[in-house]
Amino acid sequence: MHEKVRNLSLSGAVGFDSLPDQLVNKSLHGGFTFNILCIGETGLGKSTLLDSLFNTNFNAHPSPHNLSSVKLKSNTFELQESNVQLKLTIVDTVGYGDQINKEESFKPILEYVDSQFEAYLQEELKIQRCMPSYHDTRIHACLYFICPTGHGLKSIDLLCMKKLDNKINIIPLISKADTISKTELQKFKERINQELVSNNVKIYQFPGDDEGMSEVNISMNNQLPFAVIGSNEFIKVGNKMVRARQYPWGTVQVENETHCDFVKLREMLIRTNMEDLREQTHAKHYETYRKTRLEQMGFSDVDSNNKPLSFQQTCETKMALHQQELQEKEEDMKQQFIVRVKEKEAQLKEAEKELQSKFEQMKEENTREKKKLEDHQKMLEDDITEFNRLKLNHVTQTLSGSHHTLSLGSLGKGKKK
Repeated sequence: MHEKVRNLSLSGAVGFDSLPDQLVNKSLHGGFTFNILCIGETGLGKSTLLDSLFNTNFNAHPSPHNLSSVKLKSNTFELQESNVQLKLTIVDTVGYGDQINKEESFKPILEYVDSQFEAYLQEELKIQRCMPSYHDTRIHACLYFICPTGHGLKSIDLLCMKKLDNKINIIPLISKADTISKTELQKFKERINQELVSNNVKIYQFPGDDEGMSEVNISMNNQLPFAVIGSNEFIKVGNKMVRARQYPWGTVQVENETHCDFVKLREMLIRTNMEDLREQTHAKHYETYRKTRLEQMGFSDVDSNNKPLSFQQTCETKMALHQQELQEKEEDMKQQFIVRVKEKEAQLKEAEKELQSKFEQMKEENTREKKKLEDHQKMLEDDITEFNRLKLNHVTQTLSGSHHTLSLGSLGKGKKK
């Protein structure tokens, strides 16, 4: 139950009216961070436009057209204007739209955007964190460059913007607007807006609740997508040097509002709504990602009875469930172990029986073979004994026959004498 707040009047100066000044001084001391994602096909003038927007030269290298997939290249720069410091990060989609199969061109971009949200979330969830010094790399603005065909959006444009419109602030731009006439350009804008509405693609809307800028912002919302031109060349027009593109038929001035919408883009993106883009990224897109991720982790603001639930209670409940799951898994593993041990014991016993059976069989065969050998040995011994007996008889007979022969011979000689 909320307590009723009373309004009181002060009898004198206190000093908390200086809080806005304190906030400004703190912000100036810490500096600001702004991150831009540029999406568009190679050669649409993304780098040149950013050089023109920030009135500097980021020395971007030309991108090749033969990459097999989309690569995201991030560069961070320290800029200073007066006493305001800005840490600007520019992320370029190298090779976007150069592949034959463009159906998955948006996936690396989507993964990059989510990875920056995830990095910020992990920093928030740390026990010991330092958010003021943390380099926030979440994308604050997405400049989507549309090829000036004059026929409408390509399928890759609609698919990519639809996948990203709930994650980042998309500002569609018609690049190289000096390649089509003003009449064609106006029809092209109308066709683009019709296709965005019919496909339910949500682009960033400049805020209309700011009392000082609501009328201007609402007017600028009606002029989206901005038709822009960029140039790194300076041409003397009158008594001053201006960014322009020189053609045989004339000169196109970048900052001339009758030539293109570059000034409108710079006013809306940098001078008027940069802080709103940062706030929308944190309060809307990041909060949506954070809510989804925490729900995936098992956290919730209410219990099963739809009653408020504190973060501590959620953690304790989650820990108790985790312990219960661990115990269940442990019990399940024990049961599986017991079953496997019993199965192994049964296998070993079966193997032991087989081995014992084979042993008995081999033992019987060995006994039979031994008996067979013993019988054969006995037969051989009997044969040897019989052979020796016959041999002895033969020798005896032979000796007896020789003695008888000798005796008869001696008798014969005696008679003759």
